[in-house]
Amino acid sequence: MKILYFDCFSGVSGDMTIGALLDAGGDPAYLKQELRKLDIEDEYELKITQVVKNGITSTKFDVILPENEHARHHHHHEHGHHHHEHHHDHSHGDDHHHHNSHEHDHHHYHHDHRSYQQIVKMIKSAQFSAKVENNAVDIFKKIGEAEAKIHGTTLEEVHFHEVGAVDSIIDIVGTAILLDQLDVDKIISSSIPVGSGSIHIDHGIYPVPAPATLEILKGTPIATSDLTGELTTPTGAAIIAQLATAFSTMPTMEVESIGYGAGTRNYPNHPNVLRVIIGEE
Repeated sequence: MKILYFDCFSGVSGDMTIGALLDAGGDPAYLKQELRKLDIEDEYELKITQVVKNGITSTKFDVILPENEHARHHHHHEHGHHHHEHHHDHSHGDDHHHHNSHEHDHHHYHHDHRSYQQIVKMIKSAQFSAKVENNAVDIFKKIGEAEAKIHGTTLEEVHFHEVGAVDSIIDIVGTAILLDQLDVDKIISSSIPVGSGSIHIDHGIYPVPAPATLEILKGTPIATSDLTGELTTPTGAAIIAQLATAFSTMPTMEVESIGYGAGTRNYPNHPNVLRVIIGEE
C-alpha cells in the first residue's frame, strides 16, 4: 500500500502542497493538461520554479493572475457595492463609461466572485476521474462549510472572493490530480502548526489561526508554534483535514520519494517548506 506522509513542520498551504507533490515526482505536464479540463486557462498562468529555502532546495508553485485582473480588482474594490447587489448602477456617467471601455475584460474576467455551487459545478463538469472529482469537491465543501458557519450563512450562499477563488480552485483541484497521478492509497499527516500573532484580512485584524482555518481543523491535532504569522491557510488546512486518515509522527514505511514544497515567506532559523514522504507500508 502506498502511503503519503505530510510532514507539516512549517504549516501547510495549497501552493506548498502542490510544490511538494511535484517535487516528490508529480508530473507538471500532466497537471497542466488535466487542469485545462476546468476551462479557465485564460484566468491564470502556472509558474513552477526551484528555490532554496534556508539551504533546502524545494519546488515553488505559483498561480499567476493576468495583469488586467489586478487593475479590475482595484476598480471592484471601489465600486464593490454595485457588484454585491448583482446590478450595475449605470447612472454614474464615468462608471458606465468604465464598463464600456472594459467590455472585453468584463467578458473575459467576470468571475471575480464564484459561489461554492459554481465551483462544484465546474469541477463536476470537467470530467476528471471519480477519485479526483470527489477529493476536490470534498475539500471545497470543507472550506465552504467553515466559511458558512463563521459568517452565519449557508453553503449555498458562500462565495469565494476575487483572486482567492482562482488560486483555491487550482491548488485544490491540482492537489487531487497529483495525488491520483502519484497513485497514493493512504494519507497520514503530522499535527498542524498554525502559527501565532495576528494577520490582516478583509474584515480587519484577526488572531492566528484565522477563524476559517481553525474551524476547518476541528478534529485535527494542531500544534503550537513560536513562529509569528499564518503558517497554515484555509486551503492547506482543508486538504489535510479532508484527506488525512491518521495523524502521527512519521509512520513505518520504506521511503520511495521525498518532496519539498516552498512557502512564500522566509524565516531566519527555519526552512519554510512542506515535506511530503511517499513510500510503501
